[in-house]
Order: sequence, then structure tokens, then C-alpha cells
Amino acid sequence: MYIKIQKQPTLADSICDLRKRKIKKTFFSQINTIIDWNSISKIIDKDYSKGKSAVGKPSYDGLLLFKMCLLQSWYGLSDYEVEDRVNDSLSFSYFCGMTIEQIVPDHSTLSRFRTALTKTKTFDKLFASINKQLEQHNIIVKKGLIIDASVVDTSLRLKGKTTYKVTEDRSEETVEAKKDYADSVDKDGTWLKKRGKYHFGFKKHHLTDDEGIVIGVLTTTASKNEISNLEDVLETATVELPKGIPLKADKGYQSKKNGEILKKRNLKNHILKKAIKNKPLTKWEKRFNKLVGKTRFKVERTFGGIKLWFKGGIARYRGIEKMHTQNLMEAMCYNLYRSPGIIASNSQK
Repeated sequence: MYIKIQKQPTLADSICDLRKRKIKKTFFSQINTIIDWNSISKIIDKDYSKGKSAVGKPSYDGLLLFKMCLLQSWYGLSDYEVEDRVNDSLSFSYFCGMTIEQIVPDHSTLSRFRTALTKTKTFDKLFASINKQLEQHNIIVKKGLIIDASVVDTSLRLKGKTTYKVTEDRSEETVEAKKDYADSVDKDGTWLKKRGKYHFGFKKHHLTDDEGIVIGVLTTTASKNEISNLEDVLETATVELPKGIPLKADKGYQSKKNGEILKKRNLKNHILKKAIKNKPLTKWEKRFNKLVGKTRFKVERTFGGIKLWFKGGIARYRGIEKMHTQNLMEAMCYNLYRSPGIIASNSQK
């Protein structure tokens, strides 16, 4: 019989823990310096009625709940987990503006808050407001645009092998979800076959600047083809798009119609050239694609960063409206997460 002896924390372990706390506190302080929370609070208050709780106590401030949503996205936490972390972490509670005497909002309060602001489309307004502030700090620089889409799978899908018709990636034909799915299935999701793998869920379409900072978000079902959504994604831009700047995209966006859309908007067409049957790419087109690719990959880095840093890329909620809220929150958190580094880099130039 063996007895497992629990290792006692050493001085080095304690120093490491303190260092982590300091890093969190430093990051939160930087965000508080960058963002004017008063303007954010005013937007929330217009759409969120605090009222009183069932027992007659005043409800929680909307800004406090929004900051909990930010923490939730940054650290990939559930409603239950973020409630516990704000209770246990001094840096989390400090960022939320809470005192030791205050009781942390429970998971159900946070869920109701998110649902209420989803219905009023307030998260779109918050995303736009934060981006305008980042633009004022020269974090968003409008020298060029990049557009791309990423699949967001949901676990609320049919189990086992599907017998439903599935949309092939880049196909002109779109197959919408069947309405006779079981109640356990998210009926807003659709099937997509991409690189031989089946996906069920949604797509998030990002419009970014040349450094991958997200300035527009569109949420669709997984089966929606990117080639038909260029104008819709451009409409989601939260900042004014200067005339004459280039828009970069992969060859899946290449079409005559999209070329006309960019021309109408006075944007340069830097969509990758696509070879067609009996007409291979010329040397100039290959060189063009190589030059565009040096910047276009940064939107893929954005998708990758959200997955790696925030455990993103997987649906946390049911329905396309709540999924749009998730995509907006992840985009906000990505932009804010990179902001201190961009400011530091700009100061060294």
C-alpha cells in the first residue's frame, strides 16, 4: 500500500503565483487605461433595465456584468466558473469594480443579462464603441482590410452518421438545416463538408485591419458560402473605411460580382487570383498572390489566437443570435488582448 504525499508549495511556487497575479493585474490596469468605461456603461444602461431582484434588492450594475462577460471570454469560462473566479480572485473582482463586501452576481444573473443584451443587439453597439476607442489610440490602422470566415462547430448536433444532404465547402449550393431535427439539436445550425470532414454549426465572418484586429463580424450558418457574403461583411464595419485601401481575401471570394462590389465601394481588389479550367495562373498572378499572402494570413492568425487563447471556435450557446454574441465577445476580447502590445510597439517606432 502506497501513501501519496502531497508536495508542499515552495517559495519558488509562491513567487510564481504572485507573478501570475501581477501579470493579470497589469493587463487589467492597461485595459482600464485604454477604455473609457463610462461611455460603455451608458450604452448598456440604455438597453438594460436593472430594476430590482425577486427579493427586492437592487439588481447588479450592467457594466459589472459586462466585465464578467469579458473575463468569461478571455479565460474560456462557463457562467458557473466565472462566478467562482470573481469570488476567489482579487484581480478579477478588482477589474469588475467590486468591493470585498459585495456579493458576486450568480451564473443565472449573468445568463439573463447576456440574453437581454442579445435581444436588443447591444453587443454590436459595444463592439463598435470599443473599436472607436481603439482607433483613437491608433490600435486600429485603416491602411488595408482582410476578410475571411471560420467554422464554429456546435455539440448540439445529430449523433452518428448523418443521412442529410450536406453542403460542400465553396459550393454555390447552400443546404439549410432540416426543421424536423430532435429538440436536442440546434436547429439554427447547418451541415458543411470541409476538407473531407463534416461540420455542423455556424460560420463567423471577420473583417480585420492589416494586423488582424477585428473591425467587423457577421454570423451565418455553416453552409453559407463566403463568396455570397462579401457585401454583408463589409456592412458590419465598425469604423469608416477610407477610399482606395486594398481588401485582401483568399480565392474563395473571387467572383465578378465581388469585384464590382469593391469597385463600387472604391476599395482595391486584392482577392487572390484563381486558376480556371484550361487557364492557369500567369507569372504576374502568382507573384500577386504571393505578395497578398504575406498580409492575408494575419486574419487566420486572428482565428487561431481566439481558439488558442480563449478556447474559442466552439459554440457555447444555442441559436444563431446567441452565437453572434459569442463571436462579438471573442472579437472584442481579442482586440483588447492585443492592444497593450500594439501601443508598446507604436511607442518604440
